[in-house]
Amino acid sequence: MNWFSNAQKSDPVNDELLLKQFIETEDLKLLGKLFQAHSTMVYYVCYRYLQDTELSKDAVMQIFEELITKVKKQEIKNFGNWLYVLSRNYCLMQLRSGKKMQYVPFEEFVEFSGFAHQDDHENKERKLTTLELCIERLPGRQKQSIDLFFLKERCYKEIVETTGFSLNDVKSYIQNGKRNLKICMDKNREE
Repeated sequence: MNWFSNAQKSDPVNDELLLKQFIETEDLKLLGKLFQAHSTMVYYVCYRYLQDTELSKDAVMQIFEELITKVKKQEIKNFGNWLYVLSRNYCLMQLRSGKKMQYVPFEEFVEFSGFAHQDDHENKERKLTTLELCIERLPGRQKQSIDLFFLKERCYKEIVETTGFSLNDVKSYIQNGKRNLKICMDKNREE
């Protein structure tokens, strides 16, 4: 179902009626209609937290699935406000759980514009070799944090537990490591 193409303006009275009818009948079409009126808001809440279009669209679908059970368990006075809080909490839980909603693909470092596109395999091999060289040149803590975060796909919490670094240090090592990798790769591209 494409929630965004048919999104309508929400109406609190209509919301209350649709919610009541869904709870009585468990007709998913009613819940879908109710959700559709708020789907744009849910998407933008998710995008604000997750910073990724596809992840935000996936989150919208997951939030709808959660509605099926959650609306029956809670007394909801204002569906729009309740859904906003549910959406925000869902995204925060995704970020906290280490599912890496703010994950930046490692290929980001490999895909820089300086190499010609003559032979994809040769080109990719050269990029990977350069990337490996640049990772080896990183200072120890940055190298360890980059390795755990991107190559081993560990979340911040797991890196903190593995290394003993503070959360702020881990974030700093990853951010500085990414910057240093980009500088190194750009420099090697120019040579």
